[in-house]
Amino acid sequence: MDKIREKMASWEESTLKRALSGSGERKDVFTTDSGIPVKNVYTPLDLEGMDYSHDLSFPGDYPYTRGVYPSMYRGRLWTMRQYAGFGTSEETNQRFRYLLDQGSTGLSVAFDLPTQLGYDSTDPLAEGSVGRVGVAVDTLRDMETIFQGIPLDKVSTSMTINATAPILLAMYIVVGEMQGVPQSQLTGTTQNDILKEFIARGTYIFPPEPSLRLTLDIIEYCFYHVPRWNTLNIAGYHIREAGATAVQELAFTLADAITYIEKAQERGLDVDDFAPRLSYSLGCYRDLFEEVAKFRAARRLFAKIMKERFGAKDPRSCLFRTFSGSCGSTLVSQQPINNIVRIAMHALMSILGGHQAIHTACWDEGYAIPSQDSATIALRTQQILAYESGLTSTIDPLGGSYYVEALTNEIENKTREYLEKIDSMGGMLTAIQDGYIQREIQESSVRFQQEVYSGEKVFVGVNKFEDTEKKTEDYDFFEVDPGVEDRQIAKVAQVKAERSSLKVEAALEALSGAVDRKENLMPFILEAVRSYATVGEICGLMREAWGEFKAPIYI
Repeated sequence: MDKIREKMASWEESTLKRALSGSGERKDVFTTDSGIPVKNVYTPLDLEGMDYSHDLSFPGDYPYTRGVYPSMYRGRLWTMRQYAGFGTSEETNQRFRYLLDQGSTGLSVAFDLPTQLGYDSTDPLAEGSVGRVGVAVDTLRDMETIFQGIPLDKVSTSMTINATAPILLAMYIVVGEMQGVPQSQLTGTTQNDILKEFIARGTYIFPPEPSLRLTLDIIEYCFYHVPRWNTLNIAGYHIREAGATAVQELAFTLADAITYIEKAQERGLDVDDFAPRLSYSLGCYRDLFEEVAKFRAARRLFAKIMKERFGAKDPRSCLFRTFSGSCGSTLVSQQPINNIVRIAMHALMSILGGHQAIHTACWDEGYAIPSQDSATIALRTQQILAYESGLTSTIDPLGGSYYVEALTNEIENKTREYLEKIDSMGGMLTAIQDGYIQREIQESSVRFQQEVYSGEKVFVGVNKFEDTEKKTEDYDFFEVDPGVEDRQIAKVAQVKAERSSLKVEAALEALSGAVDRKENLMPFILEAVRSYATVGEICGLMREAWGEFKAPIYI
């Protein structure tokens, strides 16, 4: 190390100094996208004191920095998911079957806002939003149609649903029963991360405590009945999209995870009973090396938390299994074809970062629901990188990079500082309720936008290399059929006319009693779903019992 230190000093005073005296550097200070200072060069000096066995080890071995599985992509490629869902269940079924025919290996369902917020398509508050940003699901009939001809014992399904997650999961379970697939064989994920809704996204319904109860009901029910289901996907993705830095995204995601684990323990579950079925979601932003380092730091820090804080004994409890996706805020509407390059970069980050499932966005998402052609390009992006690039030939190819390892250490240390501060405040629930988390994200978001406006942060085609001649009308964007809402309303009316009112009333009455008794609600929601009760009817019952959450104004 002394020799390297001497050589470094000599290089800086001679070779580097001469080069800079002639032309200088492009700017005074280089940082990652999150503001972490970046040196002009990294050497073994930046890893001085690092212990390979303790800090890195091998893939599949604690602390999993280099990957959660021993063979990673040499043994099995990541699950290629395409986030899809729009209009009616019939249209979404067609898109899903098309994506599976094109080589997609998993489905990821997008639900419309009324479904996410617990309103039926017939509700006046749903007017104008039915089927717009996802598929409309009002009753079990819709879920049956979405997965018609798609065998649930052969496909893994991820559902981006939170406040109404128990209802949508119940529908999925019943569709499996109709196909002859037992609950024990279903594989997939419910996002079910309500805390991040209070932090960043806003599609909550009920106050925090009953909302957490519903999240934990899924964890508990699936432990006993749906053991292959990932019960909770703790999603930093949306925290990043709200304006958080990479460090904040990771810190707040882990703080949420700690809260869920503590609450599940309070229910009497052993950490090793449920932690192996938790999964995580982090976003892919702009800075390739920062993102890769973030993913590697996440695995190492999470493993340490599980082992040291929670005493996990099952190695599977320590695995930070991740689903990653393109951050939509990086995909701009100006010169939208350029987004294809950005999406390829997101996929590259994900692969080099060692994710278990990857979603690549579509180039036209800045304007509309993706077209079939753009969804195909997004899927082909993953397939080209998987089969043509050599990226999957060796595990963690950036491991040992002086820069990546130093950045991994830096992100881990800064994340730990945030976690210690949140603990000192009394935990994540207190930090959320006091507005601390929201203020931190807001300040970072404003700072980033100021850097974009000043030109310090460059978005090609937005604040540099603009093209004023290309017009929106030059592109062929997908449009949702304006008749979707009327068709969905008619479908709800038909289901209500055909179902047994007595069965619906009995199921909802039983559910109401369970709400009051504070029992696990999943068995009762399943019965309500089987009776073809609507999402709005089930949520309406809970609204009466718990009320709605009104977000305070944080200053």
